[in-house]
Amino acid sequence: MDRYLSPPPTSCVAVCVWIPLFALRCEEAQRSELASQPSALLAPDASRRVVWQVSPLARQAGVRPGMTVSQAIGLCPALRLCEPDPVHYDERFALLLAALARVSPVVEPAELGLAYVGTDGLEGLYGGPEQIVEAIKRGMRNAERGTFDPASSSSSAFRVPRSAFRVGWGKGKFVAWVAATRAKPGGALIVPPGEEGKFLAAQPVAVLPLDPDAHRRLRQLGLRTLGQLAALPEEAIVSQFGRAGRRWWRLAAGATAEPVVGRVLPEPISVSLTFFTPVADREMLVLALERLIERALRHPRRTGWRVQAVRARAELERAASWLAAATLKDPSADRDHIAAPLKTRLAQAPPAGAVERLVVEFTAFAPGTAELQLFARDAGAAARAGQRRALRSAVQEITLRLKRPMLHHVIEVQPWSRLPERRYALIDYEP
Repeated sequence: MDRYLSPPPTSCVAVCVWIPLFALRCEEAQRSELASQPSALLAPDASRRVVWQVSPLARQAGVRPGMTVSQAIGLCPALRLCEPDPVHYDERFALLLAALARVSPVVEPAELGLAYVGTDGLEGLYGGPEQIVEAIKRGMRNAERGTFDPASSSSSAFRVPRSAFRVGWGKGKFVAWVAATRAKPGGALIVPPGEEGKFLAAQPVAVLPLDPDAHRRLRQLGLRTLGQLAALPEEAIVSQFGRAGRRWWRLAAGATAEPVVGRVLPEPISVSLTFFTPVADREMLVLALERLIERALRHPRRTGWRVQAVRARAELERAASWLAAATLKDPSADRDHIAAPLKTRLAQAPPAGAVERLVVEFTAFAPGTAELQLFARDAGAAARAGQRRALRSAVQEITLRLKRPMLHHVIEVQPWSRLPERRYALIDYEP
């Protein structure tokens, strides 16, 4: 975990890799019949059953995300509804990220099905923008076949049709994102350096990160395109919309290029519990969640570090799954503080079935207090210290249970001897 002490890598030039309807595409990869039928995916985190992702055929029939099941079926009686499997989608997305990381060391996941790849310095390895984009598309095709990892099997391949990918290249994440949304399915759109303003001017204001109210206000002001927005004085937009307006104006004018920030790949701490019989009782799941967090906090690698991101996933009956993830605003090593957002998610959007296996993972960490870091200057030292304590505790417990030491070191005493039993000796193991 000493990687957390150094800043993550960044890149000003970005490639946006976007797979619209990623979760639904994953379902279609498993059930080919869905591609030819109107289908929709139910929301995994809603308190009531609503539609989350909708196929083009279902959208043509009038089905829209956010509709209730009864509304959607009323508009399209032939609609195929799919139960969500968020753990499966997360695993497929991880395969894609791993493939992209083989092309560039700077990869930033934004959301499920959307990631940015930094390309600064890759020209000497691949060539110009066209060659870099082709290398990324080739890496995605390898992920699609499961060939980027020699140890992977066809069952773990990232099976998404090639036409689902859209790729955009440009200076900064915003330009790359807009380029990806304008690319043809399976194709790429490259915005040459220096032409960012010209490219953005014709784009609608809806490509900006706006909330519905801000979008409505911009339309009331007669602003339809980014060029119209950028033509106004910056301070006039700031006076109307504050700091968010300044960011919108600079993005629209191409005056800022938000860099790609590479992930600091953590070494997750993972603990799990398999139930003898599937559990649906909420209180038992909360209790199991707390016990798993306690176990993960005692892990040697966690010593000297606070938890910043935590994830809980559950394997349900009938091959379904449940997933909850949280990033703590204030990193902590307190069980209750870490468990709070997971408990909230469990109460608001509980698993859709009985839980067979529950897993808790710590996926990101922050340095501990100054006192902790004084004795654990890096994560390696913290891990070694924690491992020694764990070993010492285990040795003491074995000795107490069996009334005599049972763990030994093998040491070399007479390596020149012709008798094997004289070459080595056993001494009591002391961590």
